[in-house]
Amino acid sequence: MNNPLIRVEKIVKKYHRGAEELTVLNGLNLNIEDGEFIALMGPSGSGKTTLLNLIAGIDRPTSGHVFVRTDDISSMSESGLAEWRSRHIGFIFQTYNLIPVLTAYENVELPLLLTPLGGAERRKHVEIALYIVGLADRMSHYPSQLSGGQEQRVAIARAIVTDPTLLIADEPTGDLDAKSAEEVLVLLERLNIEFKKTIVMVTHDPKAAARARRLVRLEKGILIEENHMDGHSSSGLTDGINVSGISAKSE
Repeated sequence: MNNPLIRVEKIVKKYHRGAEELTVLNGLNLNIEDGEFIALMGPSGSGKTTLLNLIAGIDRPTSGHVFVRTDDISSMSESGLAEWRSRHIGFIFQTYNLIPVLTAYENVELPLLLTPLGGAERRKHVEIALYIVGLADRMSHYPSQLSGGQEQRVAIARAIVTDPTLLIADEPTGDLDAKSAEEVLVLLERLNIEFKKTIVMVTHDPKAAARARRLVRLEKGILIEENHMDGHSSSGLTDGINVSGISAKSE
């Protein structure tokens, strides 16, 4: 059996609020396989967002280790961790975090400006990413000219444009109406099934969690339950295309 893509080993995370010490994660262990779509759920304060941030290399544990493949990201320097995130992590936020004065194309291109790619190669990657999310005809639009669902799909295009190892989604449907939320969930499911992307998603929404292949519940910093979900089928935003950087694999 292959080693897990992500190994969270005996993670403890503590914060200090004045003289009070808060233990947010308490000795948590978790393995995530390459190609999994995992949902993290739990009440507010359960530690799910803290765990997500540790896996993404945004935060550091008080003790314990987070391995992504062979990289112990919990022991990297700040500069090393920033470089690692730029190569391996695609972020999808609840509030999209698009830059209002940039077009959809320019927002998606931003992560590529940190790479050695030339202008022609960047354009190819951006156009492919926007095509995958169904917004090839909106690349010259500004965020204010897009619906909430379209803004989130631009944000997903930005997350996948560098072909990252891991997609990190923090409440990706939290600000969307039901129709737009469904479109985003279908897209995430498609990225997992068609493009074999590993996705770790925090959500409060049981409907969103049901689209994942595995559900992990946390409570008071402890993993209390894991469920493997039945397989799902998704309607196609893409149909078995092969692209440079993000490969759709035919079974």
